[in-house]
Amino acid sequence: MELKYLKSLARQYPNIAAASTEIINLQAILNLPKGTEHFLTDIHGEYEQFAHVLKNGSGAVRRTIDEVFENALSNKDKKSLATLIYYPVEKLDIVISEEDNIEDWYKITLHRLVQITKKVASKYTRSKVRKALPKDFAYIIEELITEKADISDKEGYYNEIIHTIIRIGRAQDFIIALSNLIQRLVIDHLHIVGDIFDRGPGPHIILDTLINYHSVDIQWGNHDILWMGAACGQLACIATVIRIAARYGSLDTLEDGYGINLIPLATFALDTYSNTNCDTFSIKYNTDYNTKDLSLDMKIHKAIAIMQFKLEGQLIRRHPEYGMDDRLLLEHIDYTAHTVTIDGQVYPLNDAHFPTVDPADPYRLSDGEASLMASLVGAFRRSPALRRHIEFLYTCGSLYRVCNGNLLFHGCIPLCADGSFDTVRTFDGQSLAGRAYMDFCDRTARAAFYDGGQNELDFMYYLWCGRQSPLFGRSRMTTFERYFVSDCSAWEEVKNPYYDLVVEYPAAAAILREFGLNERSAHIINGHVPVRAAKGEHPVRADGRYIRIDGGFCRAYHDRTGIAGYTLIYSSRGLRLVSHSPFGGKDAAIRENRDILASSDVVFEMMPHRMLVRDTDEGAALLDRMSDLRALLDAYREGVVSPD
Repeated sequence: MELKYLKSLARQYPNIAAASTEIINLQAILNLPKGTEHFLTDIHGEYEQFAHVLKNGSGAVRRTIDEVFENALSNKDKKSLATLIYYPVEKLDIVISEEDNIEDWYKITLHRLVQITKKVASKYTRSKVRKALPKDFAYIIEELITEKADISDKEGYYNEIIHTIIRIGRAQDFIIALSNLIQRLVIDHLHIVGDIFDRGPGPHIILDTLINYHSVDIQWGNHDILWMGAACGQLACIATVIRIAARYGSLDTLEDGYGINLIPLATFALDTYSNTNCDTFSIKYNTDYNTKDLSLDMKIHKAIAIMQFKLEGQLIRRHPEYGMDDRLLLEHIDYTAHTVTIDGQVYPLNDAHFPTVDPADPYRLSDGEASLMASLVGAFRRSPALRRHIEFLYTCGSLYRVCNGNLLFHGCIPLCADGSFDTVRTFDGQSLAGRAYMDFCDRTARAAFYDGGQNELDFMYYLWCGRQSPLFGRSRMTTFERYFVSDCSAWEEVKNPYYDLVVEYPAAAAILREFGLNERSAHIINGHVPVRAAKGEHPVRADGRYIRIDGGFCRAYHDRTGIAGYTLIYSSRGLRLVSHSPFGGKDAAIRENRDILASSDVVFEMMPHRMLVRDTDEGAALLDRMSDLRALLDAYREGVVSPD
């Protein structure tokens, strides 16, 4: 087998010279600085803020400007230059309309952008930079950012290139190309630690951006898995997706973003709840919402919520192993007294109008509901845009990821109160805990999309809100209670012990060991539960082993957290935590050079030495490759394999 492999490798490196050259090349790459990794989580459809954070690299662009120019530029000029890099097309329009001597501005700006490009390109091999270069300007940019030792008057040489660019009318296009290249090179790899979907208006725009991003991985969040389940055709997932979209005034995401026809649902809601007060099903809308749709959307909201509760009930009855019988609440309603019994306590109902519920069989869909759900299943399965996005989530995503000494997952690893891994009895009869359970969840989610049966489909819903779901991590999801019961004591959702334990070193260390990581240097990186920064909570705990970077990226959480999200930067020099202030909009960012980085931009862990590629997972793979190539060299020299 080894000889067969070496002969296969010889097709790529057909002689001693070719194999030797590649070993030298790989050795050089190993000694380059580690690429910068960028971590985001809980984006929840906030596409404008997401796009801005992506463009500024959580401050990486501005830090590069500071490093290159130090005291040579004023803070005002640095801010203006940063905004140009983020939004080159829009910023150029403003500059051209306001600048008296545009040619001088072009010269100065192009020289500055070339200097920044040199800086951000210095981490990479020339081959990698070349692949990132825009096609139209590849040769020119390479000339400008590559030292020409054999040219005696380099300054004149470079100046003439820039003057020619301006003279032939390509300055604007060249500025745009350089700005986009800087954005591309300042971040080597992007990690999304879950929850792209729901609440905000643009998850489809975010996913289109991610699909075209140069290097990205995704750890599924419970909101992502809900949409993945809906795309698989799971009925309760579909109903829940639509209910959340109605609740947050973002039904346009389904209709315009994914082409899902909601007219039959709107017609059903108008007919069924025409004379009904739907105030309980209010809409949490933002400034983008058209309030003329408010009354209709509240009726849609109620109609789909009732269907969700019915479909949940059917699913829970199919799966007693889920342990979710406490969610079977429609059967505990007194439809005459207008009360509901929850955990033995009787509560009055906020809304007692249930025209489609049969008290004798409360989880059966009415004929109209059944027909409607059948059409919605077809709409979700037939949407090309949704399928494209979900296939991307499966291709580039997973339940967890181990990468460069970090363990990334969205929610939790289910734990018992004593810190041991909670054992889960799965639908196929296995008893699993820790990493084995996470692997099972990942495999089952994939099977649901590609070749799964009813068990796999239903498990997608369990991953959304099940008691031992690693993506949810609470005792129950009290959606029904929040609509129908005013007493908030009925809304309690008990967190898995993980959340209290992982902030201390012993539990964090045990989890890191479970996934084969060094407990003294590795990190757990989570999202899912917002850090209440306004109340003094800190995202870094357990002696630096646990980092929770959900700081309320979504507008719905800003009041709760006091900030607009955390992001994490992992460069060759250390880990940097960045908190963000609310995004005032693209127009303000462009015209006023306004950024969203808050003051707490902190390096909280410095590396003992600058990390190189050899210190990363990529480096380990390259070392393996070099070992194989050395074996090929030996085979050539010993005559075991003949060179071409």
